[in-house]
Amino acid sequence: MKFTISKQSFIDALSQVQHVVTNRTTLPILSNVLIEAKDGQLKLTTTDLDVGVVGSVEAEISKEGSTTLPVKRLASIVRELPAEMVEVSIDSKNHASIKCGPSFFKIIGLGEDEFPPLPTFDDAKEFKISQEVLLDALKKTSYAISTDETRYVLNGIYASFKEGKMSLVATDGRRLAMVENDLEFPASNECDVIIPAKAVNELQRLLRSEGDVSMRLNDSQVSFEINGSLLVSKLIEGNYPNYRQVIPSNTTERVEVSREGFLETVRRVSILATDKSNSVKLAFGANTVDVMANTQDVGEATEQIDVKYSGKEFAIAFNPEFLMAPLKNLSTENVYIDMIDEMSPGVVRIDGSFLYVIMPMRVTG
Repeated sequence: MKFTISKQSFIDALSQVQHVVTNRTTLPILSNVLIEAKDGQLKLTTTDLDVGVVGSVEAEISKEGSTTLPVKRLASIVRELPAEMVEVSIDSKNHASIKCGPSFFKIIGLGEDEFPPLPTFDDAKEFKISQEVLLDALKKTSYAISTDETRYVLNGIYASFKEGKMSLVATDGRRLAMVENDLEFPASNECDVIIPAKAVNELQRLLRSEGDVSMRLNDSQVSFEINGSLLVSKLIEGNYPNYRQVIPSNTTERVEVSREGFLETVRRVSILATDKSNSVKLAFGANTVDVMANTQDVGEATEQIDVKYSGKEFAIAFNPEFLMAPLKNLSTENVYIDMIDEMSPGVVRIDGSFLYVIMPMRVTG
């Protein structure tokens, strides 16, 4: 096998697929990228047995063939090469010779026969989704995915396709983010699945702001075809909790606040919130809110901002990181915070399909 490719094209293609490979694998083949050279294209595939990514790139193929090479080492070499064009040849023992200008490298690969095949999706349910819509929905929800591995059903995004809507939900038990979008699909395709966090991260890397993504689902796997790339992943098995019961339906107080200004204020004030007392207190008055942090032996901070509010005076405390997360990932000018009292969950909303439920923190004084 022999091919010539531009350094930048090779780096871009390897960057697209190398993220799924971990350093902790017990199978050497899982550290490698499968490279298949055919018809003027290099097809690159990586997998960790849970998530797999396939990408392709144009190259000048002098001899067709396939092999597997250690992807992180290969990417490191290509990144440091001194000239624009790279020539790669692989012998019958899967030894790769890499030439570029005055540089020469030789790295040892493994036969392509050992590489695990990716699943097929012959009788799968298929959905066509706008890349821009899906990327926006993932950005607004994925930060709330739980990292607690003892509650594995929360270690991903719950995706529900029901009644002409696609709903994406993420929660870690202390906060919940949800986005709903209209989507056309046949009633026979109605289903709900849990897509693991690693696949969600890879998906966000591959999505662009134009075109559609083709999503296919079978009983235990999902695939996404995007811009000539393919992402496949196992689904998380189990029952997602009934998230709708934690969304307060009887909120009585609504505050309208500038998203950017509120985010900057909370960020400043939270400097004086420590790990031990990790909360900021919001005290609401007529068209104002005082944002406060007070930590014994450290100090205190207060900042007042103007808001639209005409309800009762009361105070509520939240974890500042949880409060800032949606503000960082939204793009609207203003957000609404709906509340009942200091002990009930708050709900962040926008003019559009998004809500974020955040549990309050108990603070004294």
